[in-house]
Amino acid sequence: MTRGILLTGVVAFGVAGVAAPASAQDAELAKPLEVGAMAPDFELPAATREGVLGAPVKLSDYRGKVVVMAFFPRARTRGCTIQMHAYRDQYADLFNGGQDVVLLAISADEAETLHAWARDDGFPFTMASDVGAVLAAKYGAISRPGATTTNRNLFVVGKDGRIAYRATPFREIDATAYTELGAAIDKLVAEPEAGR
Repeated sequence: MTRGILLTGVVAFGVAGVAAPASAQDAELAKPLEVGAMAPDFELPAATREGVLGAPVKLSDYRGKVVVMAFFPRARTRGCTIQMHAYRDQYADLFNGGQDVVLLAISADEAETLHAWARDDGFPFTMASDVGAVLAAKYGAISRPGATTTNRNLFVVGKDGRIAYRATPFREIDATAYTELGAAIDKLVAEPEAGR
């Protein structure tokens, strides 16, 4: 399948609130989960463009589907806007229109903030609130202990609950990053579930 990649401009930016490790203790940060590792389950408040969800999202609720966990630093910042707009604009093709593929965009923003952004920009996917970056730390998606924002790391969880693909960091301004992600998703969607 040919993927139309739509990215508007290249920008240079920094991640606010993330600094270099200050001590040897900070250097002992969890590394991003490896391909093949079982993805830790979680419960997070979440929102869509329709509103804040009444129940938290759980990874285990999506077993049997391909789940893309896209950690991003902060709502409405330049790089994050480029990334989320690319996901929105390519949603039908890249994420199979949500058919057997779930995109969870995850940041330390409050669920209400994520809802407002999803509503204003028309995002067709779920955004999860990881206030305190607790889940991000489990997945190795923060740059130092105690960080209040996440790195731009992406993990694709296969139907069996294992990490099947990762981009650490995800290169939001590089069109090939979306092509590589799409190829990984297509491969996983085509695979039969274990035990079938």
